[in-house]
Amino acid sequence: MKILYLLFPFLLLLVQGVSAGCRERGGYCTYGRCNFPARPVGRCTLYSVCCKR
Repeated sequence: MKILYLLFPFLLLLVQGVSAGCRERGGYCTYGRCNFPARPVGRCTLYSVCCKR
């Protein structure tokens, strides 16, 4: 059980790094689909997409 406490911060840093890559491309992360003026340009996580206007 102690390893979960060590693994959780690592996962948070990983997700933050992925969303920073989306922001570098000029996009934003959202769950589901992108709203109309935006188009998908990649994935942030398994359940969220990177959208760009």
